[in-house]
Amino acid sequence: MSLMSNESFSKFGKDFQEKLCQLMLQDRAFCDQILEVLKLEFFEVKYIRVFAAKIIDFKEEFGNHPTQKTVATILRAHLEDENPAVQKQTRDFFARMYKTEVPEAEKEFIRKTSLDFCKKQKLKEAMIESAKLLQNSSFDEIADKINEALKLGTDNNFGYDYFKDFEERWIHRPRMPVATGWDVIDDISSGGLGKGELGVVIAPTGAGKSMVLVHLGAQAIKNKKNVVHYTLELGSHVIATRYDSCITNVPMSDLHSYKENVYEMVKNLESKLIVKEYPTKSASPATIKNHLERLRQQGIKVDMIIVDYADLLRPAIVRKEKRHELETIYEDLRAIGQEFECPIWTASQTNRSGLNAEVITMESISEAFNKCFVADFIFSVSRTVENKAQNGGRLFVAKNRNGPDGVSYPIKMDTSRVYIDVLEESDEDRIIVNTVKEQKEFLRDRMTKYKNKGTL
Repeated sequence: MSLMSNESFSKFGKDFQEKLCQLMLQDRAFCDQILEVLKLEFFEVKYIRVFAAKIIDFKEEFGNHPTQKTVATILRAHLEDENPAVQKQTRDFFARMYKTEVPEAEKEFIRKTSLDFCKKQKLKEAMIESAKLLQNSSFDEIADKINEALKLGTDNNFGYDYFKDFEERWIHRPRMPVATGWDVIDDISSGGLGKGELGVVIAPTGAGKSMVLVHLGAQAIKNKKNVVHYTLELGSHVIATRYDSCITNVPMSDLHSYKENVYEMVKNLESKLIVKEYPTKSASPATIKNHLERLRQQGIKVDMIIVDYADLLRPAIVRKEKRHELETIYEDLRAIGQEFECPIWTASQTNRSGLNAEVITMESISEAFNKCFVADFIFSVSRTVENKAQNGGRLFVAKNRNGPDGVSYPIKMDTSRVYIDVLEESDEDRIIVNTVKEQKEFLRDRMTKYKNKGTL
């Protein structure tokens, strides 16, 4: 069957064809699916056709899917059959593709449109062949051809294929962590919280959980990351004001007096901050996911998500025990982080034993910790009455998938300007938690020593 002018991707444009080729390389399951109905002739541009052919040739010869590095090697050494102009265009196309990503908002459109087009062409071919078979009354053969054409190009993604995805296992996948701004925490967490990871701040009521989350968001903004901050307790304007103070170091009580100065300091930030307010228990993880999806459709890339705080989300399914609802909420949040490939920070409240604890340990947070099994990084913040008077406190690393945990650090915390700093521990301050009993003995000895020195 000869192809007519309208039986190619020409009507979708060159940009569409380039992005389709890029998705074929990056998404093995989609590539396998479309190759059942794709003809190289559908690509009107020669260098795109050559590029797609190299992907297909590799898959047919080796039985698995090529990586970008494999294609780079092929394009350097195996284009001798093409004229110099096509060779250059093909390599230039790959260089452009290597540096850019297909926007998330376009991926599904390109997949669906290209598959629909190819499947229609395959069905047309089957119908033309069936018309010829009518002369011999080959009804069964006609039915087989039509049914086979209808089956081709359907979703055949059965999961990770151990052999077909062999090359994919050798791709280095960086965590791309977003720093916390605290050197000691970034050091032990391999640079901060990575994409798809869930971090949880544990603290009793009034200890400053929301302040800590604002600090983490402000640090990401300073590092040119786009942040979406969901608040389920405080108003969006309150959260935004705290960001003003944290970013500019102007006390919240003085912000109105220095309005112009604050504006000059924040207007040139090379990142976005979106604060979305939901009434307590009115939003579920699905609500957050839908909002993020709308942002993605608007072309907004989200680099960090903050939920203040997860305990105030509405569970998707009401269960008999609240702890099971909370576990599901945290699991759903981590799944959102994985889908949108960015870190998620949230907070949780301790039980009563953490109210006056100098260091909130695993014992103090045991109830809260049960809902954080899926978390990658958990730290607690404790501030006694004396700590608050002296703008101090302690941070305890309870869980850390990427480094040591069970470590406590002194902190400085000035809530008037949302200033929080984690200090290097001295030998005197260092607490490595082996058992709760050992820690309590250590704290008791240190308290006695500091009181004798008159430093507490």
